[in-house]
Amino acid sequence: MEIIEKEKLEQLLQIIPDHPMTSIAHFANYSLETCRVLSHFCREKGYEYQINCTDASFYEEALPIATDKEIKCVTFALERPRYMIQGKIYDFIFVTATIEASQREHFIKSCHPIMKNGGNILIFFEKKSKEERYEWLRLLEAYNYVASNTIDDMFTHYDVLISKKMHGWGG
Repeated sequence: MEIIEKEKLEQLLQIIPDHPMTSIAHFANYSLETCRVLSHFCREKGYEYQINCTDASFYEEALPIATDKEIKCVTFALERPRYMIQGKIYDFIFVTATIEASQREHFIKSCHPIMKNGGNILIFFEKKSKEERYEWLRLLEAYNYVASNTIDDMFTHYDVLISKKMHGWGG
């Protein structure tokens, strides 16, 4: 996997409103630099940030980033039946981990309960991968996410799909 450009990721983070008590979950299995950028952003703003490492070796790499109580790093199996951890719900979910086609429906369905109403999910996938884009869009719509848009001109190697959890629908 290619590295997500730091400057462009910092630019993307400007979409996050400057509200207190904002919480971000990040599903990751590579790109330590992305985790560093997100953790730095969250520390500056006083936001909570949890890195859900879907790969055990990546967990060992990312663990040193979690140096205070607002930044957490956990190992996370995508196959688990529920994604809720200690009743936490998130304003934003970043997905840079590779989610195999066979896992995507379970993943989208499982992310829904851990997001606040009106929360956003940002899914990074290989640039110009139309099949993957349309599969994600189909799943997001099926599981009550709305206002889906793709940013396809910001990053060199990735497109970003952003979608919002529908208010008051779908549990």
